[in-house]
Amino acid sequence: MKTREQSGNILAFTLLCLFATASCTGKEKKQPFPYYMELSFPNLAQSWDEGIPLGNAMLGALIWQKEDKLRFSLDRADLWDLREMKNLDFENNDFNWVKKQWEDKQYGAVQRQYDLPYDTLAGPSKIPGAALEFDISEWGEIASVKLDLQKGSSEIQWENGTLLRTFVHATEPVGWYRFENLKVDLLPEMVPPPYVGAGPSEALDPVSGQDLRRLGYPAGELSQEGNTLTYEQEGWGGFRFQVNTRWEKTADQLEGFWSISSRKKDQETADTASEITEKAFAKNQDEYHQEHLTWWDDYWRASSITLPDTLLQQQYYMDMYKLGAAARQGAPPISLQSVWTADNGKLPPWKGDFHHDLNTQLSYWPTYAGNHLELEQGFIDWLNQHQPTFKKYTREYFGTDGLNVPGVTTLEGDPMGGWIQYAFGPTVSAWLGHHYYLHWRYSMDRDFLEREAYPWIREVAVFLNGLSVQAEDGKRKLPLSSSPEIHNNDARAWFDQMTNYDLALVRWTFTTAAELALELGYTDEAADWNTMLAEWPDYAADETGLMVAPDNPLEESHRHFSHIMAIHPLSLIDPSNGEKDREIIENTIAHLDKLGSSNWTGYSFAWLGNLKARAGDGAGAAKALRDFASSFVLPNSFHVNGDQSGTGKSSFTYRPFTLEGNFAFAAGVQEMLLQSHTGVVKLFPAIPADWQDVSFKTLRTQGAFLVSATRENGKVDNVEIISEKGGEIIFENPFGNDEFSSDKEYLKDDQFIKLTLAEGEQVVFNREKEGH
Repeated sequence: MKTREQSGNILAFTLLCLFATASCTGKEKKQPFPYYMELSFPNLAQSWDEGIPLGNAMLGALIWQKEDKLRFSLDRADLWDLREMKNLDFENNDFNWVKKQWEDKQYGAVQRQYDLPYDTLAGPSKIPGAALEFDISEWGEIASVKLDLQKGSSEIQWENGTLLRTFVHATEPVGWYRFENLKVDLLPEMVPPPYVGAGPSEALDPVSGQDLRRLGYPAGELSQEGNTLTYEQEGWGGFRFQVNTRWEKTADQLEGFWSISSRKKDQETADTASEITEKAFAKNQDEYHQEHLTWWDDYWRASSITLPDTLLQQQYYMDMYKLGAAARQGAPPISLQSVWTADNGKLPPWKGDFHHDLNTQLSYWPTYAGNHLELEQGFIDWLNQHQPTFKKYTREYFGTDGLNVPGVTTLEGDPMGGWIQYAFGPTVSAWLGHHYYLHWRYSMDRDFLEREAYPWIREVAVFLNGLSVQAEDGKRKLPLSSSPEIHNNDARAWFDQMTNYDLALVRWTFTTAAELALELGYTDEAADWNTMLAEWPDYAADETGLMVAPDNPLEESHRHFSHIMAIHPLSLIDPSNGEKDREIIENTIAHLDKLGSSNWTGYSFAWLGNLKARAGDGAGAAKALRDFASSFVLPNSFHVNGDQSGTGKSSFTYRPFTLEGNFAFAAGVQEMLLQSHTGVVKLFPAIPADWQDVSFKTLRTQGAFLVSATRENGKVDNVEIISEKGGEIIFENPFGNDEFSSDKEYLKDDQFIKLTLAEGEQVVFNREKEGH
């Protein structure tokens, strides 16, 4: 049941979209402020997870109202309790031990050893920072609450004339706030998280979140000196962090900065939070603010879209805004809640960690076609940095050479346990390798291919080959296989035959290792990878399409589409391959539709949007994405796992928020507009028939081409292509039987247009309109 505040916020969001319908025809470019670049509310949110999100991937803030106080929930990405999981005893309880317990039907020992401690131990975990509060009890009613996506900032207006402007600086580790036209005296208050205090602190499940007091921290130190407030907190193992705010005050204005700094034991910090805010005040404020605005302006210039569906367009821009606020090179990867850790006296849902069986992967899907590879680079850098940790885990748990990654990790890449079919899954590094491959294909950065992409995928292939065994039919298989999160963490979640999930990732790894080796001229290595690939079986499929494993069709609605990995995102099974693949895809999707969405979560709908777009089903993709945007997001656009609409789209109605569903949604919209995974570029490959007017600007394709296209009255009018690295591009003729012209020579047949462009060269195609 929604509260009055929730209903009001949802209504405001809906009215905003409806009001903008008339302008969603491509003409919004003439407007000074397009409707889809603003989120507006009638009131401040009353809970932390509905707050206005601001961030720069290292610092974040949620702005909401707690009782009579305006509250800024402050966060920093590297605030982590990094205590060891003492139950992770790989010397005595390695992969072979797990396999033996499973074979001996003693699997409860495995669950007690590895699964249960994740649920019951407080750490390791992401931890919250602090909060700033401002007493607004005498200010009266709210006039407006706005999040300006273009500027990465928020404005809150009260009916008494007081105005708050605030942002988290796009490139500096600092947040800024200014209250204007104050009617009453105002000073900030610093509120530490409740790490200490009286009362019970029982162990709860990881979704609800452990009580912060279970971490056992000493009381922090809160001090004030003049116009500064500082909070110092010691965490586990000598880790410390500092939160500081500094302000200047006049009769009717309060302006301040805040920051959070952190350091491990014996580690020097470049600048403390106090020093950062002091330096911020010393800078030229106009230049300081302009740096922030310039970053966001450049971010939005990278690509844009225009849809006739206002709900989808609004959600797309909100999700791309969150991508810009949550991803950066030089910052940690996007965790489950990124820089918006829970501010409710508890640890964040699922400890706010890094889940690599879906969550981190989906979070970076929109960086490719969205033309934001620089943001994805932060994830790649983190994976590179922690390869020694991953290889140590691979040797100790699996007893093999090569590279695998724990499926659930801390900030530093160490394993955390949990449902070990996925927390210690054997193909985690293979799915992560897909990001290296996509980064190469979308950037065509040959140095990256040679130094980062191929070495990662080669090490994964070495690991998979070393772990594999020969099955009775002579084919290779993994000793145990699984398919997230089929049968949850039950003993039945292990299979003695290859699941389609693991098999797709194995086959993709050897296929890609061969492709990249050949690209680099390593012909002998390419031949070796192809030989290994031939040793693995084909996918298990029947009349329901792709199965979970041989003799194991998907029998019930399930949130994780792990069995369809070969179709999406890996593109091993694709309509372009012919009738057999088309039939498998059609049957697989039809079976998902037949089973229904009763046990889906929000990200399931977003993933389905991508899957249906790949199949060319524009109406189906749009419906799945509309279901997501209308039912599985909070008023501030955060994805929550459960159905919030009350319309029965899912039996799950709970509301822990995670971000991967948001970013998978954005990628789904991109898939509807542009596809290039087969080496042939398709413009508007999956849009509903009634989308007569739709356009996009500088979306990125594989091969490092930037493509812009406009479709009006059901016909493609123009296409612009910029080649970033030079090379040949082949694209399906989007003009149909209409005549078109180009400013460069090209080859054309009944279906395709082909041309070669130099580095930096641009070409324009225009449809010849009647009467011209």
